[in-house]
Amino acid sequence: MENFKKRNLQAEDGDKDIVFSKSIKAGKRIYYLDVKKNRKDEMYLAITESKKIVSGEGENVQVNFEKHKIFLYQEDFSKFITGLDEVVRFIVNEQGPCPSREEEGKVEAKDTEGETPINIDIEF
Repeated sequence: MENFKKRNLQAEDGDKDIVFSKSIKAGKRIYYLDVKKNRKDEMYLAITESKKIVSGEGENVQVNFEKHKIFLYQEDFSKFITGLDEVVRFIVNEQGPCPSREEEGKVEAKDTEGETPINIDIEF
């Protein structure tokens, strides 16, 4: 009975099983990369795309977030990375490298060693 209560408590607070998290802002989308643990204490990657959807006008504006999730398990990492690399190379070969985004509020900073620029998007 105690395990049942514990599982229900964790289900209500889904963030308890997140071990590590990284968010990536990309225009109107945010990608969340969450490392989670399953019941067997095995880690896996949960990728969530969250897209801001604005509908209506004036006082009737409604903001919603459309979310899509992918769960990627450790035994599939190598195949996933190989496939992702292959399709990214295909796109770059067909369309050329992606031009850098010139968005409002974009700030460029240097990392702690001062070698590589770090792009930070700030939206107001």
